[in-house]
Amino acid sequence: MKKWLAILMALLMAMTQLSVLAEDIDAQYEHLVVGNTTAFNGNFSTNMWGNNTADLDVEQMLFGYNLIFWQYDQGYFDVDPTVVTGILVYDDELGNRTYQLALAEDLYYTDGTQITAKDYAFSILLSVAEEVKALDGNTDNYGAVLGMDAYKKGEANTIAGVRVMNDHMLAITVDVANLPFFYELGLLRCLPLPIHVIAPGCEVKDDGQGVYLDKTAGTFTVDALRQSILDPEEGYLYHPAVTSGPYKLVSFDGVTAEFEINEYYKGNAEGLVPTIPYITYKTVSNETMMDELASGELGLINKVVNADSIMNGLGLVGEGEAQMSSYARVGYSFISFNCEKPAVASQAVRQAMAWSMDKDALVSSYVGNFGLRVDGYYGIGQWMYQVLTGALIPEVEEPEAGASAEEKKAYEDTLKGWEELTMENIPVYNLDIDKANQLLNDDGWTLNQSGEAFQPGVDTVRCKKVDGELVALDLEMIYPEGNTIADSLQVTFVDNLKLVGIQVKMTPVPMAELLTQYYRQDARDCDMIYLATNFSEVFDPTLTYAPVDGINSNFSHLEDETLYQLALDMAKTEPGDILTYCQKWVAFQEYWAQVLPAIPVYSNAYFDFFSPLLQDYEISATATWSQAIVKAYLGDPTEEVEEEEEDFGDSGIIIID
Repeated sequence: MKKWLAILMALLMAMTQLSVLAEDIDAQYEHLVVGNTTAFNGNFSTNMWGNNTADLDVEQMLFGYNLIFWQYDQGYFDVDPTVVTGILVYDDELGNRTYQLALAEDLYYTDGTQITAKDYAFSILLSVAEEVKALDGNTDNYGAVLGMDAYKKGEANTIAGVRVMNDHMLAITVDVANLPFFYELGLLRCLPLPIHVIAPGCEVKDDGQGVYLDKTAGTFTVDALRQSILDPEEGYLYHPAVTSGPYKLVSFDGVTAEFEINEYYKGNAEGLVPTIPYITYKTVSNETMMDELASGELGLINKVVNADSIMNGLGLVGEGEAQMSSYARVGYSFISFNCEKPAVASQAVRQAMAWSMDKDALVSSYVGNFGLRVDGYYGIGQWMYQVLTGALIPEVEEPEAGASAEEKKAYEDTLKGWEELTMENIPVYNLDIDKANQLLNDDGWTLNQSGEAFQPGVDTVRCKKVDGELVALDLEMIYPEGNTIADSLQVTFVDNLKLVGIQVKMTPVPMAELLTQYYRQDARDCDMIYLATNFSEVFDPTLTYAPVDGINSNFSHLEDETLYQLALDMAKTEPGDILTYCQKWVAFQEYWAQVLPAIPVYSNAYFDFFSPLLQDYEISATATWSQAIVKAYLGDPTEEVEEEEEDFGDSGIIIID
């Protein structure tokens, strides 16, 4: 009997182990763990209170059904056919342009509530609400919409340019004053937001004069929105439970976010729905993430920048333990000046600091051959930069046989225009301590902290009388806590500044705190901020450099009318006129690099390293991993893929030399 019991117990244990093993095998095909070195800010549902790239990744997972989308492979905006079933475009007698959109009737939130035209209208109303502005939210949105200015000033009770014709018919009118606009269709970007969650009891109405918010049966006050949106435990900004994207948020603890498939999701612009049931997205470190990938703890590492980490990842690829994709970044890293501060309000000071940076050494030490220095407000993945550097060749249609002399001349002028287009006149600042000292002398920074003549080699900090007050070049720069570029900044920048009489204290701060200062949501007690950003598909820096009064989007607080007008002129280019837009883009970059709202540092190639089990992950064709993951799936690699991966020379690695 004991012998049979022992055999039975052994069989039960073996079956249990097999069951656990089977569960582990199933899990590796159902659960993907994603890591990113950028810490969450936690703003997942809107950028009105600022967000970073990690937040944006989450937003792309949670929110879908934008009216329009960017055709990455072709470089233009189009309506999303999953959302918009029909479109009618017409101009009125004044030239105002209306886009009348028929919306699909089978769009739903994660709680099963149907999405209608009112949800899009509410999204617009919320984004410009005075109550949101009172909560330090950025309401510089939809300024091109007809009647928006009057509505925001309280001169009108409705937004005339937004109409809800019926539950599934929405019309948006662009004011003729904002036409032409190079990215015109991009003005229609809008994601639906659930009014029944954010402002329960309130209702979007349209009595024929435009949309407005009826608050009689609900509450739409500063205090109510502070609770429904900004509450750290349940607010919609941090914990959006009712959403519309491919995944829904299960939990978020500040470091790790858990997701599962949204069963109500109809599909993206290609009609694709996700197949990976569960996703974990968490913050990881450069020091340990490749080991976690090799051990299987991570299935995907997104946006790797650090040169050492990239080399470690390439080692895993070479050993067959990982796959890799690289793609040019549409953003840059930079040191932003807070130009309301008296010291860095001086253009000469900003230029002197730029002359004090050994940018090439800084870039080499941090991103190695996987990045490039930049000298303007651009990223190497932007189409404008790629056109200017010859990576993309614009098509110039030849005149047909029998074309008129005017048509032939226009063709020749276009060719000449492209030939003459260059970035060579954008100011470049290389390390030059003499130039930095001369600029500071010429600008009057000739006193020491006692108000006497500054003596190089004796005094440490230059000063100047500004409005009767002695202002010292004793500055503070904050940077994201944990960012490993700090050591390189110290050696290639801060130490050099001491040679010209500028002291800079570098202070690490949590990302959330850094962003609230950068976005001017809190009082700023520093002079400079080191961070990085990625540009939107709609490259329109008009609001970024608009007059500060009444504008929340001018984060550098630089008031320069010429820079603003150059940005405005660039935006008001006819859609499709690529040559003129690029000419204006270059003019903007040349002046931007002269006045220096920020010191541009580098743009780089991003590297994603991922498990051999992750298939059809095409990150280079989309903006974020969270968009690419909709098409991807977990499964064993095919022989074809393995054979391709053996040819390491065709792996698509971007090395910049």
